[in-house]
Amino acid sequence: MPTTPPLPPDDRVRKSEAARSARKQPPWSQFADLFHIELLNWRWGWRPLVLTGMLLPVILIVLLGYVTGTDAETSRHAHILTGNVTVALMFTNMRRMSTRFAWMREAGTLDYYATLPVHRYLVVVAVLCAFFLLSLPALLVTLLFGAFFLDVALRMHPWIFLVVPLTALSLAGLGAYVGVAARTSEEAQTYSQALLFLFLALGPVLIPSESLPFFMRVAGWFNPATYGASALRHVLLGPIDTRLWVDIAGLTGLAVISLYLVDRKMAWRHQ
Repeated sequence: MPTTPPLPPDDRVRKSEAARSARKQPPWSQFADLFHIELLNWRWGWRPLVLTGMLLPVILIVLLGYVTGTDAETSRHAHILTGNVTVALMFTNMRRMSTRFAWMREAGTLDYYATLPVHRYLVVVAVLCAFFLLSLPALLVTLLFGAFFLDVALRMHPWIFLVVPLTALSLAGLGAYVGVAARTSEEAQTYSQALLFLFLALGPVLIPSESLPFFMRVAGWFNPATYGASALRHVLLGPIDTRLWVDIAGLTGLAVISLYLVDRKMAWRHQ
């Protein structure tokens, strides 16, 4: 006796099955999809991002280079160069992260992502990696132009391939946190600019430690940019010593803490 074929599942069942299947995706697969989405988002607007990322560090190199003069100590020019590489990596990406996440919150993009079976921290990392990729031209121009203009000899060490992305990642979570916590995009931009000036002023980022007053040297130990600039000086100019491991540990800790904070701040489905 012929049997009646089973009825197809309704939309609710199909969606449930699709969601269960998507949840089985490993983190690297989730990241690949989110990273692809972010790159597509900037396919028409990447040129202004690349240009603006170059302007501030190059202008600072020229101004500070003329102020110090050609007879300045080598350490001064080394700090100017690596400090501006820190600006191109750390602060440019932090500012972009805050603006991007403020816009994503206002536009409802974060609410959409929250309905998907993806982890919060992977959204932050994917956005950062897109900005990091767009910041590489500014990094290259800042490094080569600064070394030529300031007459600083580069002695790059292989640890640069760890220090450069770690420097960019260290404040990415803080930038995303500012964007999520701020009430408006304008407020997020104001906070990120204030953090930029504060971090640049406190500690031996653009200026050697011996040229700073005592309270600024002490504040530098609590300044993320101090560790980023110091690590970059080691891997770009040498020599490599034990301070590099302190800097790497500090940058890693900052990255983990900032990602944890934004992960807790973003509204998400229960995982």
